[in-house]
Amino acid sequence: MPTLTETRIRNRFRVQPNHANNYQTLHGGNLMKWLDEVGAMSAMRFAGETCVTARVNELDFERPVLIGDTALVEAYVYDAGQTSVHVALRAWREEPRTGETEKTTESTFTFVAIDEHGSPVPVPDLQVETDEDERLRERVLESAAD
Repeated sequence: MPTLTETRIRNRFRVQPNHANNYQTLHGGNLMKWLDEVGAMSAMRFAGETCVTARVNELDFERPVLIGDTALVEAYVYDAGQTSVHVALRAWREEPRTGETEKTTESTFTFVAIDEHGSPVPVPDLQVETDEDERLRERVLESAAD
């Protein structure tokens, strides 16, 4: 059974002018796409199957990402159902010259594992083995309860 740590993925995206909105900051739709892509990779690593987006449970934009910044996106599986995979996502703006980061976005997505015919298939149970895994899982579950 996969562990939370094994599903943790971080990816970086350089914010270019073609990613920007009228305010010269990262367009929310571009960030959503990147969250969805990294989230799907995490879900597939967990399920061992193709996973498709079923729901954006929440999506909170806290501050902008500027052109020239790097968008750092992190995803990990924090819970699972019969065929569903619940993924926590966070994004930061990262100053590429210094590595300084500032959290910009918090979200959770639900993915469904499917077979080659597009039918839902069962997913394994999630294992939470380390203190860090438990801390990450509880962070998401506590914020969902608020």
